[in-house]
Amino acid sequence: MDSNSQSSSKFIETRSIDYIPEAERHGRLWSQFTLWFGTNLQITSIVTGALAVILGGDVFWSLIGLFVGQIFGGTVMALHAAQGPQLGLPQMISSRVQFGVFGAVIPIVLVCILYLGFSATGIVLAGQSLGSLLNTSSTVGIVVFSLFIIGVTIFGYRVIHVLGRFASLIGIIAFIYLYTSLVFKYDLAALLEANRHFTLPNFLLAISLGASWQIAYGPYVADYSRYLPSAISPLKTFLAVGGGSAIGSQISMSLGVFAAALAGDQFVGHEVNFIVGLGGTGIIASFLYLSIILGKVMATTLNTYGSFMSIATILSGFKRQQRFSPVARFIYIVLIVGVAAAVALTGQGAFLKLFKSFILFLLAFFTPWSAINLVDYYFVTKGRYDLVALSDPNGRYGRWNIAGISTYVVGVTVQMPFLATSFYTGPLVEKLGGTDISWIIGLLVPGVMYYFACKIWPKSIPDKLMLPS
Repeated sequence: MDSNSQSSSKFIETRSIDYIPEAERHGRLWSQFTLWFGTNLQITSIVTGALAVILGGDVFWSLIGLFVGQIFGGTVMALHAAQGPQLGLPQMISSRVQFGVFGAVIPIVLVCILYLGFSATGIVLAGQSLGSLLNTSSTVGIVVFSLFIIGVTIFGYRVIHVLGRFASLIGIIAFIYLYTSLVFKYDLAALLEANRHFTLPNFLLAISLGASWQIAYGPYVADYSRYLPSAISPLKTFLAVGGGSAIGSQISMSLGVFAAALAGDQFVGHEVNFIVGLGGTGIIASFLYLSIILGKVMATTLNTYGSFMSIATILSGFKRQQRFSPVARFIYIVLIVGVAAAVALTGQGAFLKLFKSFILFLLAFFTPWSAINLVDYYFVTKGRYDLVALSDPNGRYGRWNIAGISTYVVGVTVQMPFLATSFYTGPLVEKLGGTDISWIIGLLVPGVMYYFACKIWPKSIPDKLMLPS
């Protein structure tokens, strides 16, 4: 057995986008839950929840709207996760079934760009926390944090899951303390009663914030479940991943709702310091800063690891290369984090406004891909993929799948009239009272279109899942 085949027993992962043989499968569902639970107990999800109030919503209906969004978006995200143990592959390489070996580059490039922005916004908040903890500037904090992310990510899959368990434990302690402080310092019941004025646009905004947060994990969620034994129930994988992510993010976003309502104008621009201030000063404040940093380490590591997998998938489509050396892996990770850090340093001043626009705008590119991938896997092919053909441009899936590509383009385009961001606002948004429903359109239209396109132009589907020999 060579060194590559022993990847499951080492802390430094040597596999990348290649198939994980059954003999190397390991892990438990509890680790999936803690990974996603700990990932979502973090400052960026707190800020996301706060946006529901900052942008005009009340406390009561914002909490409900965010929860509804977690359910919708978490379902989409967890359906992707359930593919991991069955296919033994990272998420985006399976897009070759729907888009073709070369065609899959189209959504993957967009995924790389969007996760780069997601990493940059996380690095800003982590830099603020680290700067405060070290009594230095946020710029220094951003640089130090970025170097640490490089060090963590190069270890790969197993260390990421160990970090997830640790992040869950620290996050639970920190959030219990913060919620306890809220209860003793403020009358939350009175706050809920006083802030209860339902408006449909603000309610739908809260749903969109929660849903977009979850859907954004879709393009890499299976990267972290692909080592699980294939015998594990897809339903249990779905519940472990979706439950951990939805519960963790709802806890964080709810704290953000309360914080924004209590702080008012003081919250914008001082998100980290206000959250830490809820817990106190001295040692307690230092612990809370550490918990914030750890949460961002978790999230940014996932973004970086997923970005590497996506870049490796792009390169392998043209080079027919399934493995990348540790040196190549290190170089790509340094480049990914370096670019994200540069974006963070440039845009740290107007973070909150930029983040709101970013998280809503990215839905236009994530949701059509999710719809096409899920419809294909669960309703068209029913998981019967030819994994060998995924690496062969002349094979079953070809270079370009016009049906998948066309549906994706239509799925992105059809959302534009309903999209509301600072970059662009569609002509139908005002008629809907300022409500952004683009993500709903982006899931339904391409999903239905792709299903019927496959009925009209049937593609080659094997009788069963075909694994590499």
